[in-house]
Amino acid sequence: MATPPFVLDLRAGVGHHLLWLSGVTAVVLRGPAGRAEVLLVRRADSGAWTPVTGIIDPGEQPAVAAAREVLEEASVVAVPERLAWVNTLAPMEYENGDRAQYLDLTFRFRWVSGEPTPGDDENTEAAFFALDALPPVSQEMRTRIERALRPDGPADFEF
Repeated sequence: MATPPFVLDLRAGVGHHLLWLSGVTAVVLRGPAGRAEVLLVRRADSGAWTPVTGIIDPGEQPAVAAAREVLEEASVVAVPERLAWVNTLAPMEYENGDRAQYLDLTFRFRWVSGEPTPGDDENTEAAFFALDALPPVSQEMRTRIERALRPDGPADFEF
């Protein structure tokens, strides 16, 4: 995963200490309800299939960040329909020793245009999948997809 410049600047001052960062997940749907497909990307670092995820830049609106990440990572234009879930992820440690914890904002997006293809070096594949024919997806990512698929209504919050 490419590290945003502002995170590199923070790391220069705090080293490997835990950083609290805001992230987004974009669950992009294409097609009619009941037959919708979901956009997934295969991460270059782990080989895992996930919805598009990313870090919010300082001062960036979360939905704008998610739309930017979808375009950068999958070459797809999509628009946000609703905030689906607000969730704090468990602290994690990267191979280089950096530690981070993320507040994840999961959005449901509607596909507008573009055929999925990896748009940067963060992913090796990008494709739409029928909801009943997903490739292996972690339970964490499956939960994000399920939350985004819920009918319109308020976002889910963890307590």
